[in-house]
Amino acid sequence: MYVHTHFMAHEHSSGKRARVAVAVVDTFIWQSLASVAIPGFTINRICAASLYLLGTMTRWPVSVRKWTTTAIGLSAIPFIVKPIDRSVDFLMDSSLRKLYSTEETPPSS
Repeated sequence: MYVHTHFMAHEHSSGKRARVAVAVVDTFIWQSLASVAIPGFTINRICAASLYLLGTMTRWPVSVRKWTTTAIGLSAIPFIVKPIDRSVDFLMDSSLRKLYSTEETPPSS
């Protein structure tokens, strides 16, 4: 009886460890994409485009154009957060999360 109970406890523990490991990896990948890589790239491209446009459309000094570009990049942040978060969720749901989807079925109503 003890051996069977001990084996079941170990099996439950290793299953929990696997779920925790998957959650950690999933969170790390999501945060890397949604909080670092995609926003960084997006803001970089917004700044590059605004610096180019300011250079072609104005005769402002370079320092003013650069500070204006920085302000434009920072002001874009509130507008890009939700679309990026939703896109990363969709991307991960459509790809990586299918590999380690839970075998639990949601309760039926």
